[in-house]
Amino acid sequence: MSLQVPRPIDPSLHPLATGNYRIATPAIESFYELVERCLRYRIMGALIHGPSRIGKTRAIEYVRLLLARNHPKMTTYHAQCEHKPRHAEGPFFANLLAAVGDPEPNAGGNPSKRMRLSLRIREAAARAGSGTVLLFCDEAQRYNENEYEWLRDVHDALDRQQIKLFTFLVGQQELLAQKTALQIAGKTQIVARLMVEELSFYGIRNAEDVATCLQGYDQTAYPEGSAWSFTRFYVPQAFYSGYRLVSDADTLWQAFEAAHNKACLPGRLAIPMESFARAVEILLKESEIRDTLGYCPESALWSYAVQHCGYVQSRHATGHVLVAA
Repeated sequence: MSLQVPRPIDPSLHPLATGNYRIATPAIESFYELVERCLRYRIMGALIHGPSRIGKTRAIEYVRLLLARNHPKMTTYHAQCEHKPRHAEGPFFANLLAAVGDPEPNAGGNPSKRMRLSLRIREAAARAGSGTVLLFCDEAQRYNENEYEWLRDVHDALDRQQIKLFTFLVGQQELLAQKTALQIAGKTQIVARLMVEELSFYGIRNAEDVATCLQGYDQTAYPEGSAWSFTRFYVPQAFYSGYRLVSDADTLWQAFEAAHNKACLPGRLAIPMESFARAVEILLKESEIRDTLGYCPESALWSYAVQHCGYVQSRHATGHVLVAA
């Protein structure tokens, strides 16, 4: 049994046990390519829109990890836009100050907050050794026109100090309607600065997407640089015999499809990353106690993993239709 096979680290410290890992989906890869394109062509703002609970927040985290690896001198921030009954300047800047790590985001008046925000970003850029800063605004559909204007002011203030701020507005489909409304209202300066590029974000849409994601588990090693992929760590004997998760891509897609149809959920199937990752985690943890040479998970175990990953429950809870792009 695989539990007797010595591992390079304590299993409780493995990223799959702690949940501290991210796997790239085709949509996340498109998101990263958009960011790289904006950097290359100096496009200062883009919007990324998609249904709720499809994995946009996880995508921001993954893109930031990739940027830290590929562009270590660039500074990136993740601001969580808050739902506010009043769209006041003070809370808006306090929220951004918290995102950039200010120790007292609520201190001082509005002019003081504005100045401190520019100062904090300037200090971080100086420490990193680059005048390029990326800000990801999550749930950005919560912003109104005033907040977009204030965000544009931040751009202008930093630009005067030779710091280029790239803003990525990430949120639900209402973002597109906001862009259209701003264009109709003649607020072209906001659109030209913050909403130039667009990307439709989606879930895992077919067996090919499933295979791409499963390959991540088969190929990503932990500890880094070791020969211990996530799959090998949990089923070392099956892995030694040639088993790879990617070979079950069709089986997993069919299990999600069956659950989707059985629950009479509307729309075409698009699996959120959170549900997908949990299904794979359940499968690996259940397989760990079954692992032997020649072991392959049965399709019933994949169905069990899908049943307990929260996909159907979360869809029923939100009532949202996930439409495949």
